[in-house]
Amino acid sequence: MNIPTNNNQPEAHADGNASHAFAVLGQFLQDDGWYPHKLDEKTVYRVGFSGKNGNYTCFAVVRIDLQQFMFYVQSGVKAAPEARTAVAEFLTRANYGLRIGNFELDMSDGEVRYKSSLDFEGVTLSPQLIKNAIYPAVQTMDRYFAGLLQVMYGQSTPADALALIEG
Repeated sequence: MNIPTNNNQPEAHADGNASHAFAVLGQFLQDDGWYPHKLDEKTVYRVGFSGKNGNYTCFAVVRIDLQQFMFYVQSGVKAAPEARTAVAEFLTRANYGLRIGNFELDMSDGEVRYKSSLDFEGVTLSPQLIKNAIYPAVQTMDRYFAGLLQVMYGQSTPADALALIEG
């Protein structure tokens, strides 16, 4: 997974608010029962989430240089080349109207993920802001996952799969 980070400058020289934000993120994930695993030399935590429809690997990222927080939920499956156009249609249709975050598809390898993000420049990244970004992301991925699989494996058209999900 390509995770946008900028680790060219040591944390000791980074903005104090952003460095503090990574510590707040780690503490929130620990306190909330996510069992975070810090990735070496990065301001990234890997966590897991088990939903009703699947199990997902998630990445919580603080971009110290930009004072941004991003949360990625990987679907765990990749669309085959012949299914990517239909998957892209499904995800585009799903994205329309989503209020927090969006689906992404890597057309080169078929990876599907959901991203939620926020800019915390000038404010303190709080546990409540983190929660407000993380939970909608995992819930949205889990809500749409069964439809994504139906489209990936040719069992449904993008429009029909979405109609079942959104009623």
